[in-house]
Amino acid sequence: MAEDGNKSGLSRAYIAYFMMCAVGLAIVVKIFIIQVIEGSHWRERAENLTTVYQDIDAVRGNIYADDGSMMATSVPIYEVRMDLNADGLTNETFSEGIDSLSIKLSELFQDRTPTEWKRRLVGARDNGARYHLIKRNVKFHQMKALRTFPIFRKGKFRGGLIVLQQNRRERPFRMLAARTIGYEREDIAPVGLEGAYSKELSGVSGKRLMQKISGGIWMPLNDDNEIEPQDGFDVHTTINLNIQDVAENALLKQLRINDADHGCVILMEVATGEIKAIANLGKDDEGDYWEYYNYAIGESAEPGSTFKLPALMVAMEDGYVKATDTVNTGNGVAEFQGETMRDSKEGGYGRVSVKDAFAVSSNIGVMRAIEKSYSEEPAKFIKGLRKMDLGKSIGIEIAGEGAPVIVDPSDPTWSGITYLWSSIGYEVKMTPLQVLSFYNAVANNGKMVKPKFVRRITDKSSVVKEYPTEVISESICSSSTIKQAHELLEEVVQTGTAKNLRNSNYRIAGKTGTARIAVSNKGYGKKIRYLASFVGYFPADKPQYSCIVVVNAPNRNSYYASHVAGPIFKEIADKVYSTSIDIHDDLKSIETDAFTKLPVAKNGYQKDLMKVYEELEIPAVSKNAENKWVVVQTGPEHVEVSRRNIMENLVPNVLGMSAQDAVFLLENTGLVVELRGRGVIKKQSITPGAKIQNGDRIILELT
Repeated sequence: MAEDGNKSGLSRAYIAYFMMCAVGLAIVVKIFIIQVIEGSHWRERAENLTTVYQDIDAVRGNIYADDGSMMATSVPIYEVRMDLNADGLTNETFSEGIDSLSIKLSELFQDRTPTEWKRRLVGARDNGARYHLIKRNVKFHQMKALRTFPIFRKGKFRGGLIVLQQNRRERPFRMLAARTIGYEREDIAPVGLEGAYSKELSGVSGKRLMQKISGGIWMPLNDDNEIEPQDGFDVHTTINLNIQDVAENALLKQLRINDADHGCVILMEVATGEIKAIANLGKDDEGDYWEYYNYAIGESAEPGSTFKLPALMVAMEDGYVKATDTVNTGNGVAEFQGETMRDSKEGGYGRVSVKDAFAVSSNIGVMRAIEKSYSEEPAKFIKGLRKMDLGKSIGIEIAGEGAPVIVDPSDPTWSGITYLWSSIGYEVKMTPLQVLSFYNAVANNGKMVKPKFVRRITDKSSVVKEYPTEVISESICSSSTIKQAHELLEEVVQTGTAKNLRNSNYRIAGKTGTARIAVSNKGYGKKIRYLASFVGYFPADKPQYSCIVVVNAPNRNSYYASHVAGPIFKEIADKVYSTSIDIHDDLKSIETDAFTKLPVAKNGYQKDLMKVYEELEIPAVSKNAENKWVVVQTGPEHVEVSRRNIMENLVPNVLGMSAQDAVFLLENTGLVVELRGRGVIKKQSITPGAKIQNGDRIILELT
């Protein structure tokens, strides 16, 4: 019996063992089936169950010019897809609308026939497509039309329409101020205003629930889960597009004429520091000029003779030098601590006043004045420069400002002659914007203001933030020094190196600069390259605008600043002066009689007027009226016609004339006429009798 019991227990153990093996084998087989045979099916199912929240990009804010013109904007571009197996899209709805939808799609996109569209959509529905591509890069008006099409008009859940918005950055004026506007891209350092105000422009991203479907494509789910993005704020700049256009074209023309490597221009409003124009052009390998780099902000270089002004102002402020003092420039060649310095004029200027030495840009004259003042304490000279806020970065919001350099005795490169080299603009480095900021302070009677590119940030029509003028220094020096600086700068244009900029309409004050360009740490090299610049302000008696022009490495015969940079400055200044009414003195208005018994006649062409009087039987009395052009005085009983003198090369008086006669007369003298209003001429922007400058613009205001 015991033996039978043992056999029975052993049998049960074997049975249990084999059952466990069978279960284990079944598990292994099932795992194999799931992983190998049915693996792709279950992996697809797993992917289909994957849902995540993804960001929805906000619409980036716009960038505007000072008059509200758009300089950069985000243009919406749409991608249209269709969920052909949407829960609410019934077979009846699909069958009734597919023909009409196909016709509409063919008419809108004109890339397929209605039959091809129908075949494509029916096939996609049969295949269970949940995210079928209809069209990429769909424009806004096309997207609006799509929403009205059969089937699509029922929306996402009953019509399967899926619209995804993308935003593309556009600059309506293309290259105009392109580098200042800048850009922001992934994995690239932000540039210009787009980078400086990225936080304000970007807005706040939204959230959308997305599901991963077959093919690794993400499809948006229920709209109820979406968090709408908040659009970015708008940036309103100080840039004036008309002046910007003039600045870029003037710069481009001179760069081409002189075959220069690159150049830049900045125009600033004196009192506010607002940058009205900033242009940067560099030559590519094919000889064309484009905005590749913001030289005005980023290129720190030896300024040359434009630095003579702060050098002399330091000596004036310390009481060592006056504009009327004299210096001996000798025969144009002089030794300074073993190094030879030459002036540009062969034979030199002899003994001249400091003002005259500055006007003709005598290196020897300036170095003699500084040597006499600071030979015993050169560190005091450097300290004086720094006291006037030179050698400091401005700290503008746009990234990439070049570092200024003023060497002092603590620097290992300092030598006994360093301070003298600095006085004429060598062994110091400044960017064009830093140089302009100093000259703007001189124009602003000593007050240094921070250059400003942006006026305000807005959210649609409401102001989010204002940017007032920021004062860097209330006074860089005493009023007496500023007054002498004004005299020096005006003399440069009246009798000195920039006398080619002199004109009869308004006065310019400024300084030329022609500097040799050093090649890294290798010195100036065998082939000398030059940097030509002009910086100043206008009108000299009541400064409204300051401007700097820098042309790097002109390769033609001329490299002097007065002929390379000066013409650019003058073209911009002429444009600004002619179009800025507030700069001009008010004209005395000449009013015509408003009420008489006879109809009031306009001044004009005598032959035409007399014919009209004859036809209307109006008595006309001619009084010394032999000229073609006459002035008419309408009385109670008759009209009196008298001579209007028109002098050659002088602006004629067109007050009281018709627009047609005034335009004919003025344009024949070489003036460009701009009309404002209707009726007869009541004001003219250029005073009668002023000397005509060919191409000047005259503004006529009509009654």
